Amino acid sequence: MNAHTRAEAQDAVAISPRQARHESRCNLLPGVALTVAIAGIAFALRLIPGLSAFSPMIIAIVLGMAVHNLWGTPAAAKAGVTFAMRRLLRFAIILLGLQLTASQVAEVGAAGIAIIATTLVATFAFTLWLGKAIGVDRKLAELIAAGTSICGASAVIATNTVTRAPDEDVAYAVACVTVFGSVAMFAYPLLPGLFHLDAHAYGLWAGASIHEIAQVVAASFQDGQQAGEFGTVSKLTRVMMLAPVVIALGVAARQRARSAGRSRDGAPAPMPWFVLGFVAMVGLNSLIDIPSEAKAWIVTLTTFLLATALAAMGLDTDIARLWARGARPLLLGLGAFLFIAVFSLILVKLAG
Repeated sequence: MNAHTRAEAQDAVAISPRQARHESRCNLLPGVALTVAIAGIAFALRLIPGLSAFSPMIIAIVLGMAVHNLWGTPAAAKAGVTFAMRRLLRFAIILLGLQLTASQVAEVGAAGIAIIATTLVATFAFTLWLGKAIGVDRKLAELIAAGTSICGASAVIATNTVTRAPDEDVAYAVACVTVFGSVAMFAYPLLPGLFHLDAHAYGLWAGASIHEIAQVVAASFQDGQQAGEFGTVSKLTRVMMLAPVVIALGVAARQRARSAGRSRDGAPAPMPWFVLGFVAMVGLNSLIDIPSEAKAWIVTLTTFLLATALAAMGLDTDIARLWARGARPLLLGLGAFLFIAVFSLILVKLAG
């Protein structure tokens, strides 16, 4: 090899990492653009009367599934879709921490926090037990348990970072919490008089048991401003418990992998480090007074990124495989919904 040839080879080696990064970014563009477009359409569709009650995250995953199952996800989009499901999702969950402060948690009080935490743990444990009893796969049961006991679709997709269930399981779990959370959203406002709940008690019950933040807001404000505000704060307190739950699931997954002898196969044990970013954002929001205009933009951006991640999951979900899950997971979602509603109501009534 002459000197000129060697120089060309050295130049090629020198620029190859840069070229690789550039090509990697280019490979991501089609899929990211597709998921962003679907999320944008989901936001636009919420302007249609009747659809405003649904989270754009829910609309986005339905649209993604429709695109994939009617026309197919383009091969060129695969890398970007995977990027949206993983990296954009984790970033969105970190930003979710900016919607919480320590003072909001303090407003709920020790009794309220105890009710929320006890309800969460009991619902999660009951859902896993019921899932095992009726023959639902553990991973899918974990997703339904997280979505029901914590915060709906956001908890499902956050939990799946350590559960690592198939995308069809994620879609099924999101569908379950959407259906039963929507039932709660319309049913709860009819019940305060029947159960003799004042505004504070009703807001706590709604915040401790209804699945999605938007559903809690819609249901709790039907009983007045005070119930709405307390229901929202109670729900945000419940959302903050997402961090320890996901970390605990990550530790449990590590232990299961070690017990099964899989720790030697070179695959990293799941540990949701991004949850620490979520906690850090809660701390930052507690220490720094973020202007309301900026906070509104952050909330919108967070929701948009979560919708983008769910659009990606929809683009990777095969309805035929989803249908093959059968009715048992739906029965599990119903059982979890009834348990969290009744259990939390009993605690609220006992607390006076």
